[in-house]
Amino acid sequence: MSSEHALDEGKAIPSLVPARMDRLPWTRFHWMIVVGLGVSWILDGLEIQLVSLVGNTLKESSTLGLSTAEIGLLASIYLAGEVVGALFFGRLTDRWGRRSLFIITLMVYLIASGAAGLTWDFWSLALCRFVAGMGIGGEYAAINSAIDELIPSKFRGRVDIGINGTYWAGALIGSAVGLVFLNPELIPVEWGWRLCFLVGPVMGLMIIYLRRHIPESPRWLMTHGKVEEAERTVDRIEETVRAQGGELREVKDDEAINVVDYPPVTYREIARVMLRDYRSRSFLGFSMMVTQAFLYNAIFFTYALVLKSYFGLNDSSVALYFFPFAIGNLAGPLLLGHFFDTIGRRKMIFTTYSLAAVVLFITALLFNSGVLTAATLTGLWCVVFFFASAGASSAYLTVSEIFPIELRGQAISFFFAISQLTGGVVAPFLFASLIGEGDHPARGPLAVGYMVGAGIMLLGGIIAWFFGVDAEGQSLENIAKPLSARDGTRFQGPAPRLPSTDAQGRRITPVKPESEQGEPPV
Repeated sequence: MSSEHALDEGKAIPSLVPARMDRLPWTRFHWMIVVGLGVSWILDGLEIQLVSLVGNTLKESSTLGLSTAEIGLLASIYLAGEVVGALFFGRLTDRWGRRSLFIITLMVYLIASGAAGLTWDFWSLALCRFVAGMGIGGEYAAINSAIDELIPSKFRGRVDIGINGTYWAGALIGSAVGLVFLNPELIPVEWGWRLCFLVGPVMGLMIIYLRRHIPESPRWLMTHGKVEEAERTVDRIEETVRAQGGELREVKDDEAINVVDYPPVTYREIARVMLRDYRSRSFLGFSMMVTQAFLYNAIFFTYALVLKSYFGLNDSSVALYFFPFAIGNLAGPLLLGHFFDTIGRRKMIFTTYSLAAVVLFITALLFNSGVLTAATLTGLWCVVFFFASAGASSAYLTVSEIFPIELRGQAISFFFAISQLTGGVVAPFLFASLIGEGDHPARGPLAVGYMVGAGIMLLGGIIAWFFGVDAEGQSLENIAKPLSARDGTRFQGPAPRLPSTDAQGRRITPVKPESEQGEPPV
């Protein structure tokens, strides 16, 4: 009797897919996943930075002649598109699969962003920005799910955190492109802004080919009644890994997980899982996402106003100060990501959140005393976000690995939407209102705002310490038992905080064979 036929009859069958995927050594196959899927964050950073740079250009009569209010509204429309896209495509990626969606969402972004360069008025541009935002929002859900399910457990933390941090690489590319395309001495004004919207699609077209070679998540196939296809997919992955020089240990039968064909989850079931079965984890995900989003949006979206209002910099000077700020944000996840797999999730989340809070509190005191210059303030911000960027990336990692695979994409999309609608909307407005008016604006209100931001970030770290999950080195199925899993396997489902324990509360230590020594320099 075939596995699929057994599943059709409601019988549970064993699968070694998780064990086989987690024992893979690092090879070029995994680099293909990192490059092919990780470009999503680069594109998002590129999009947001370029649009912020073309704002003044779009006010000119030779372009679209937009008002200041319309420029600000475009940013909100893009954000709304991300939220809608995350929720819409997040549900589809749990039902249709990871591969289908990370092809669809990239195509949606490519077409909409490219079309933005051909628009003729505010409403046509707004529509394109909304749809492009939907594509990027959908990417967050589909890509985070696929990365976690395809990367071996030993490397999952550093890879996910490093990829999330590359948002700032996109922002740096956007700034560099803006210096060329928006320079009227090099390119006419009426053409420069249109070319800016084509940069992302050109990058995306180069990635489409690579994504065609990335397989469907075997874990998704396994939990959706396609066990034989999942095993064949892992067979092909193992052949590729061996051809690239990887050595594989044999897996044992007692490493199998029993699964049944599970119907698509309903919204009612999602609510039950997240609000009852995984209540503390939902609180953890909500706290981490909202606190990091509040800090980021509060400072990032007002840093230009601060440099102009308190230090008298012009637009061109402010643009130059962005580069060290972005480099600090990029360096944090790349340099600290390794420790989330070695030292551990909870310890590193608490450390990065807390250090970011402490340095920001010191920055607030120095800013209020008037001893900082534009350069020293930017330097302190670089230190703050060196730690905060790694912490923020770990928030996305956390919400993507602590819920069952059948609703992983939707869990990511829910928390992403919540963070965008709270921290993304409230924080910029609040901190902009704290910035004083006139030639010598008052520093006190903004300093207090920075202190509040530091307190909120510290609170997020403390919550992670007490409610966090020790997921380092653990199989995803150990961290959160799949809804399609049945008893009689080594996977015993969620524990209160340490998911790596068996039914008797004993800690399960995963085997790390000598063959798994290759490490990605992420």
